[in-house]
Amino acid sequence: MTISASSVSSPVRVILASQSPRRRDLLTLIGVPHEVAPADIDESVLQGERPIPHCERLARTKAQTLAAQHHDAVVIAADTIVVIDNEILGKPQSTLQAEQMLAQLSGRTHTVHTAVAVAYHGMVVSSVETVVVTFRKLTAAQIARYVSTGEPMDKAGAYGIQGFGATLVERIEGDYFAVMGLAVGRVIGLLRDVGVHYDFGPLYSA
Repeated sequence: MTISASSVSSPVRVILASQSPRRRDLLTLIGVPHEVAPADIDESVLQGERPIPHCERLARTKAQTLAAQHHDAVVIAADTIVVIDNEILGKPQSTLQAEQMLAQLSGRTHTVHTAVAVAYHGMVVSSVETVVVTFRKLTAAQIARYVSTGEPMDKAGAYGIQGFGATLVERIEGDYFAVMGLAVGRVIGLLRDVGVHYDFGPLYSA
C-alpha cells in the first residue's frame, strides 16, 4: 500500500510572492491553497545583466524577501520577461508604448523567459523556463484595437496569451503556462528539492 504525504504530515502554508491574477489562477488550477503577498523589490536591469540571469535574480530576490518575513511558509515567486532583438520588454507604461511593443513583435519570433523560485526553511532554489513564441502579422488597426481592451497594460511584452492576446499568436514552442507567468512543472520540481511534496492539492513537508 502506498502512503501519501498527506497521511503522515500536515499541510504547509504557501505564500505566492506576486499579485498576478494569472499566477494565482494557476496555483488554484492545480489545487494549491495559498496566500498572496507581493514582494516590493527594485526590478531594474543591472548594468550588463543578461535576460536569463536578470529574471532569475528577480524571482530569487522576491522569494527571499518574503521568506525573511514568513519563516514558517513555503514562498513561491516568479518573474517573466519578453525578449526580442536582445531587448527586454517589460510592462508598457503607456498605450503608445504598448502599441510600439506589439508592432515590434508583429510577424516575428520572440522569447519568453519565466524564472521561478521557491524558498523554505532557509533554502532557496530556482530555475528558468524558456519558450519561443511567434506572432502573426498585425496591422496598426488591430494593434490599436487590442490595446484599447486594456489587456496589455499590466503584462510583459504588452500581451496576455491567456486572453485576447491568444489571437495574436501563430505558434508556441514550449510551456504554455510559463508564458502565462508560472511554469507549474518547474514549481513542483523545485518544491521537491526543498522537501515539500505536491499531493494534487495542499503541499506537505517531508
